[in-house]
Amino acid sequence: MYIKTLSLKDYRNYTQAVVNFTNGVNILYGKNAQGKTNILEAIYLCATSKSHRTSNDKELINLNKNETHIHLAVNKHDIDESIDIHIRKNNRKGIAINKNPIKKLNELLGIINVIIFSPEDLGLIKNGPKERRRFINIELCQLDNIYYYNLQQYHKILKQRNNLLKKVKTLHKIDDTINIWDAQLVKYGKAIINRRQEFIQNLNEIMKKIHYDISGNTENLEIKYEKNVTIDLFEQKLLDNINKDIKFGSTSVGPHRDDIMFLVNGIDIRKYGSQGQQRTAALSLKLSEIELVKDKIDDTPILLLDDVLSELDYNRQRYLINSLHDIQTIITCTGVEDYINNKITIGKLYEVSEGQVTLSNGK
Repeated sequence: MYIKTLSLKDYRNYTQAVVNFTNGVNILYGKNAQGKTNILEAIYLCATSKSHRTSNDKELINLNKNETHIHLAVNKHDIDESIDIHIRKNNRKGIAINKNPIKKLNELLGIINVIIFSPEDLGLIKNGPKERRRFINIELCQLDNIYYYNLQQYHKILKQRNNLLKKVKTLHKIDDTINIWDAQLVKYGKAIINRRQEFIQNLNEIMKKIHYDISGNTENLEIKYEKNVTIDLFEQKLLDNINKDIKFGSTSVGPHRDDIMFLVNGIDIRKYGSQGQQRTAALSLKLSEIELVKDKIDDTPILLLDDVLSELDYNRQRYLINSLHDIQTIITCTGVEDYINNKITIGKLYEVSEGQVTLSNGK
């Protein structure tokens, strides 16, 4: 699996841009705030329908325009496919696969699989549970359409339940329909918990070895799924917490409050780990994603590295670079010295300046 071409029209700071990629290592370099990350964002958008930086699609449109168009040409198992996304300020987002408009978002998920790694991800371990849940959801939604459906249904029901809780608080009377929402919440919540449990188990098996190697054979990393509630107690816990939920107008029990624990030699590094340990664990997590996706789809995902190498020390840089030999990688950076010093084979090198992308190495 690899991206052949990305075309942008009136996307963020780009009026018009076409970037042709090699299936090896592609580097986009230039000063800060020139539009390098916008290219990775557009690729991520085509894979997931969402930006990794904003939930407001209108922000993706060039300030002076009313709409934007993104076209992505990919090769998957030697078959060419295309993804087109059209965003208008006053209309719904349109998505087409091979020029055929899709009706449901899950038709897009899995066309391409991308893994994005940015400096913000190095804080994944020390940040709050929301970021770690987001990590799980992003990967599972790309890999599993059923999980995506269950997650969408769960959040719709959760929203309805929370609205009802606020209404009950105002009227001082419990509506019988709360039982209907609870039954649906438990149904989809159980499916989510089961799939997350399986995902964490699979990730753990891969991640342990990677982290042991990166740490110089000194650290044993284990990740544990911290369920907010177990499947067998979910329904009862909703009943037990109903008065609390009414008081605060929100649901306090369910997988929307899950977390992941990271243990290095038995110590919870979310709270007690050094910055180096947290960064190494984050790197191990991303590299484990690559291997897990490879195994699941019987193909290689596309790796997007957003100015991350400069945040890593030499040993971590080397380990990451050595993992790039069989996977298409698109890298943004302010300079290419680290990649040259690490003797990485660069397929295509582009300079990005004020929304203009220029091929530098002539390949």
